Amino acid sequence: MKQNIYILPSSVIILSIAVIIAALNLEEAAPVIVGEGMQPRVFPIFLMGLNIFLSLLMLWEFSRNPPGSIPLEGFPTYGSIILFVLFFIITQYIDMFIGIAVVMFLMCRLWGERRLAVNLALALSTPLVIFFLFDLVLKIRFPRGLLTDWYYG
Repeated sequence: MKQNIYILPSSVIILSIAVIIAALNLEEAAPVIVGEGMQPRVFPIFLMGLNIFLSLLMLWEFSRNPPGSIPLEGFPTYGSIILFVLFFIITQYIDMFIGIAVVMFLMCRLWGERRLAVNLALALSTPLVIFFLFDLVLKIRFPRGLLTDWYYG
């Protein structure tokens, strides 16, 4: 059982190294679009380097203090997985922002938030902030959907 705790971090390290090798062997690099700052080609390499660092930290911590047995997950965890499937379906057939609002509302309820006003405020404000941040500030258009068709005309 003690060896099983090393499987996940070791697998993440191996996968991250494979992604870094693949990213470095690409024939065509993405064009420089941002100017200064992190470029699109460097971003996955940066994330995989961060994965490797955190996995090594996890291996070191496991060697010092092996984790105890973990209890089985409850319904909120499995319910969240079901809600992510629901989000995919709503996003594909209706609209991404409606999917975000519906799933955030249901996830708040699932994880125990009983105040209806808080659930509604979070579920409605988050998609609005995301939409207007990306549309007005970053000038990024979203894929077509029920609400985005209405907004974009």
